[in-house]
Amino acid sequence: VQLQASGGGLVQVGGSLRLSCAASGRTFRSYNMGWFHQTPGKERDVVAAIHWSGGSTYYTDSVKGRFAISRDNAKNTVYLQMNSLKPEDTAVYYCAADRSRWPLVDWSLSDYWGQGTLVTVSS
Repeated sequence: VQLQASGGGLVQVGGSLRLSCAASGRTFRSYNMGWFHQTPGKERDVVAAIHWSGGSTYYTDSVKGRFAISRDNAKNTVYLQMNSLKPEDTAVYYCAADRSRWPLVDWSLSDYWGQGTLVTVSS
């Protein structure tokens, strides 16, 4: 599985962005998916995750009520809708896939991960 994240950019405080992670391969629907973010000098931390079935989601506390993760298995794509953005959301965002781990909260243990997309929230 190859993953390609996109949708990052520059947005003002309070604005919204939707990130997309497109996956190759016909087995996408079998993978739990996660979004992670990383700022310079810090660890890559989980933001949100979604079960392969789409029936369960996980959010880190700082984004609950603001971000929403979803997936479209027909399009082999997972999304992260980011609303009410704050300066502290500024980071490079990565997506990851894992066949068995749930919730997917440790990117280093993931089966696959892609290149990131930069989100900058300006005040």
